[in-house]
This record gives sequence, C-alpha cells and structure tokens, in this order.
Amino acid sequence: MHETHFLSTAIAATKQPLFSSIPKPQSPSSSHHDSHSFPPQKKNPHFSIISASKTTASLKPPPTTATPHSDFQEKVLYLDSIGLDFFSLINHHPPILSSPLSHIKSTVHFLLTSIGFTSPEFRRLIGMCPEILSFRVAEIAPILTFLLREAHVNGSDLRRVINRRPRLLACSVKTRLRPTLYFLQSIGISQVNKHTSLLSCSVEDKLLPRIDYLEKIGFSHRDALSMFRRFPQLFCYSIEQNFEPKFDYFVVEMGRGMKELTEFPHYFSFSLENRIRPRHQRCVEKGVCFPLPMLLKTSEAKFRDRLEICCTSSIPFRGSPLWGTNSVD
Repeated sequence: MHETHFLSTAIAATKQPLFSSIPKPQSPSSSHHDSHSFPPQKKNPHFSIISASKTTASLKPPPTTATPHSDFQEKVLYLDSIGLDFFSLINHHPPILSSPLSHIKSTVHFLLTSIGFTSPEFRRLIGMCPEILSFRVAEIAPILTFLLREAHVNGSDLRRVINRRPRLLACSVKTRLRPTLYFLQSIGISQVNKHTSLLSCSVEDKLLPRIDYLEKIGFSHRDALSMFRRFPQLFCYSIEQNFEPKFDYFVVEMGRGMKELTEFPHYFSFSLENRIRPRHQRCVEKGVCFPLPMLLKTSEAKFRDRLEICCTSSIPFRGSPLWGTNSVD
C-alpha cells in the first residue's frame, strides 16, 4: 500500500507535523547503568503527530550538577557503549564536543526506536554522516515530514531512503532540500522519490555546473536537460574524473557522434578502464563497431558471443531495428 498508517496520520495533520514517540532524555547520572545496550527497537515503527511546543518541551534536559569533565567522560562512555568511537567522531565533526549528552541520547533513541534503524545501520549512518548526532529530534522531524509529504517517499521506504543517503538527515529543508526538489521538478524529473539521493545536492554548486558542462562541450540546452531527465544519476558524476575523460575517449578514440550520447547517456555510468576502453579495443581488433548499448550493457559472455558472430557476418545497419537498445537482448 502506498501509504502506511503513520503516513496517513501525518498527511491528515494540518499544522506543524512532527513525529512523536520521542523519549525523554536521561540525565548523565543515569546513563551509566543502561549504557551497554541499545534501546529496544520496533520492527514496524509508526509515527504519530505532536505539536512543536510539546516536542521542544520534551527535549529540555533535566537539571544536572555534572561538571564539564564528568559530562565528557559520560559522553565518551556512552558513545563507546553503542559502538561509536568518540575521538574519531570529533575528528570528523568537532561540534559533537559541545552537543549535550541528553540531546545525543534523544537523537540516538529516536533513530533506533521511532524510525527503526538496526544497530549496524545506525553505526553506518553516523560513520558516513557524524553531523546527525548534533541534530536534535525537533530538527530531524521536519526532514522526515518533508520526505513523506513533499518528496512523496512511501513510509515503508523511508528507512531505505535514509540508509542510501544519510546526509539527508543533516540538510536544511528550507535552504537545501526544498530548493533542490523544486529545481529537479522544474527540469522535468517528476518522480523525485525515485532519486531522493539528489535532494541533498546543492543546485548552484553541483547540479547547474553539470548542465553547463554538457552545453559547453556541444550539447544543446534541450538535449542536456533531456539527458538528465532520462538518467538523473548523471548529476552524481564528477566533471573532472568522469565526464571529461569519458567524453574525450568517446570523441577522439571511438570517433562517435553526440547523437549517440544523447540517446544513451548511461555511457557515463560505465568504467572507462574496466569496460569502455577494453571492449572498444577488442571491437577495433576485430574490425566491428557496436552501438553503445550492445557494447556496454551486455554481459561479458554475451559480448564475446556477439563479437564472434559479427566477425563471421555483417553487423546491422544503423537504420535496422537490430541497431540500438534492441540489440542488447
């Protein structure tokens, strides 16, 4: 079903939808007794909506008389107990030093119990994006609301989406997620929920430069946008390490035309060293020329078979139905 129970509840809410089941943070003095195990996890987490004022109130740490030194020790012990190296974390994200332990505990508990990440998943998330630990639950909840309500991510897919791109939980809805969503929709990518990893990308620093590059090397604005609509993963590729060397090889060594790239932008997703160059050179040695889909998409066994067949017969003309993607199967 497209909508889970908690998603239906979220959409029905009319004001400031935030997720509850937020635990009250424990004081540092009590963390020593329960620091050696993760909080119990739910296999099928459900979210309910509460007001922003209640969320904020639940996050206020209880009065404590702990000294900075004891708080530091508690933080080191707590993070170590859940499998995180404190010194590695502060090396990659120093603000964790100033994050109150009570807030870190609330965030950890929320990710494990309310969203339902497993312990290994959680450690991987923090390893890839330690900034998450500095975010309060009240800051993470609007991100989840955005993914569900505006990006139209299915509730059942939420954990998978975040696992694939943990940085989503460390992005501002107002300054990053929403502007990127609008940009992707404006160029014709309607099903952004299938490409949610792009939402954490900066429009100005990452997306626009790649469109500009394709136009710079000779593609029309229309063809460039068409390539990104058909294959949005192009936005993830480096200009210097992917686009430039592969395009140079395509034009200079392979002698192909721009029209082929427009029709098959997936070319940039294949390894130049491990697939594009070796297969092209074998074709040159045999004196044959395959269309890009046949050259790159087929398995190694099928590629060898097609190469042998073409050495003993003529390959299809460009106008033949066998030329292009239909030649892959």
